[in-house]
Amino acid sequence: MSSYFNLTAGQNVMEKTRLSSKGQIIIPKAVRDAHGWTEGTEFTVEDTKDAIVLRPQRAALFPRTTIDDVIGCANYKGPRKSIKDMNDGIVKEARRMWQAFEAQAKK
Repeated sequence: MSSYFNLTAGQNVMEKTRLSSKGQIIIPKAVRDAHGWTEGTEFTVEDTKDAIVLRPQRAALFPRTTIDDVIGCANYKGPRKSIKDMNDGIVKEARRMWQAFEAQAKK
């Protein structure tokens, strides 16, 4: 038996399905439509103690890369920065952006 949360109706909907002799389960059309799953959607299967969880695989936004693929892409020529230097820079920029936001909100 499968269940899903119907976002439009705001209630838990239960539907029955059956395991075929080939080990296949049909996901009801209402569930597929609610999630936008079409033919060919791939899932990972998580086996829990009393159920299975199907999670659709998301297409990667970017191709897999290694450090060798991207090293030097920022073209930075200055001295090396420590993690502390980088964190301090992030905090400084976040404060600057927040102050700009607050100044704009007061207008």
